[in-house]
Amino acid sequence: MALSLGFHIIYSCIGMVMPVFMAVSNYKWIKTKNPVYKNITQAWSKGVAIFFATGAVSGTMLSFELGLLWPKFMEHAGPIFGMPFSLEGVAFFVEAIALGFFLYGWDRFNKWFHWFTGVIVGLSGIVSGILVVSANAWMNSPAGFDYVNGQYLNVDPIKAMFNDAWASEALHMTLAAFVATGFAVAGIHALMIYRKKNITFHTQAFKIAIIFGSVAAILQPFSGDLSAKGAAKRQPAKSAAMEANFHTEAYSPLLIGGVPDTVNKTVNYGIELPSMLSFLVYDDFKTPVTGLDKIPQQDQPNVPVTHYAFQLMVAIGLFLMLAGIIYFIALWKKRSWLWKNWFLKLFIIATPLGFIAVEAGWTVTEVGRQPWIIQGIMRTSQAVTPMPGIQYSFYLFTFVYVTLSFAVVFLLSRQIKMVPQLYDVK
Repeated sequence: MALSLGFHIIYSCIGMVMPVFMAVSNYKWIKTKNPVYKNITQAWSKGVAIFFATGAVSGTMLSFELGLLWPKFMEHAGPIFGMPFSLEGVAFFVEAIALGFFLYGWDRFNKWFHWFTGVIVGLSGIVSGILVVSANAWMNSPAGFDYVNGQYLNVDPIKAMFNDAWASEALHMTLAAFVATGFAVAGIHALMIYRKKNITFHTQAFKIAIIFGSVAAILQPFSGDLSAKGAAKRQPAKSAAMEANFHTEAYSPLLIGGVPDTVNKTVNYGIELPSMLSFLVYDDFKTPVTGLDKIPQQDQPNVPVTHYAFQLMVAIGLFLMLAGIIYFIALWKKRSWLWKNWFLKLFIIATPLGFIAVEAGWTVTEVGRQPWIIQGIMRTSQAVTPMPGIQYSFYLFTFVYVTLSFAVVFLLSRQIKMVPQLYDVK
């Protein structure tokens, strides 16, 4: 499941965000009549189709895995949090229909109706992502039922879907998708500009992608702060593992970096900022933040993995925020920077970083919740399938995902190479 989600989260992030870029470039073509925007739209629409197909395949496999790998989980949780998955299916079908209209509607529909179908693709993709995150948030913050003597009673699917964690997690994940996809797309176009290939085409495409990516990167630390505060309140073990906070104490320090020593309950080589963790969690410098010493050993997650993943996510997030600020400074005050090699190299280097941060953030969310699959209700060990021979399905799914990834890389590289022949034309 971890491997499958690790692949799918990349496909889904791109599938959420690329249609928005496509709709924006199409709007600019309708308004300006500049053919470069039509070419960009058509090029990006092929990428959207590629990721829609791979996302559909990987998502379908995940739905099978939920039943195959987690039978006890689905038996009890399915009726409670099934609504967001059902609605996500509706959003997916709407997206599929709208994408078909957009891809095959060139010069057949009214331009504004054609553009509107692209907008629907983008909106339904974002809604799909939010609905799936709502289901994951429910696992972190169970709601919408009463758990009595091992029974799930008084089920309220609406309350389950709109649980306490869904808003902050949905915001954080949506912004993360825009950051990762925006910087990845901008980085590819920056590489082409750096190589002096089809400069006009790639410059305009770069602008659209990097504006979305930069705005999201600048906003992301604020949504991250909301998510971290929520984790400290609802999942103190996860919060303590994220910060490698072994001891509950007043004026709790914030740790930057460090190597957790789970035997001696210390952190080596880290930088401590006195009282800052208390301030970030409770908005004052004194209130103690719950440490791992208050969590039973059997209820603690893997501290090193959670801490390293959290630190990596934060470090990349701050770097991309800085890159976004530099872009806006260049756009408003230092336009000569836009053509400097160091400026282009900055965004070329940033190309994969957003997705690395997404993977790290997902690791924090899932590993940090262990040993629970439903926080405080059901342990992962109680939910997993007892059937033998499950490793063979793992080999099969791994083969499918690796094959899909190679296919995506091949198709996208071919699209980029064909820009001079297919898209950078008048």
